[in-house]
Amino acid sequence: MLGVAPLTVRNWDKRGKLMAYRNPVNNYRMYKIEDVERLMQQIEESGNKPRVIAVKKEE
Repeated sequence: MLGVAPLTVRNWDKRGKLMAYRNPVNNYRMYKIEDVERLMQQIEESGNKPRVIAVKKEE
């Protein structure tokens, strides 16, 4: 979604930059769109340009 490797997203999770919620069925990490948008804003403010590839819509 952000144009970075999955390991980068997991590292952001470990460092508290992005909070993961676990899917109770498959234990996959999930992220709230608000948290992702906040992180993207922080990345932009630091002078970098995040790339959004896809966003899953809520049903």
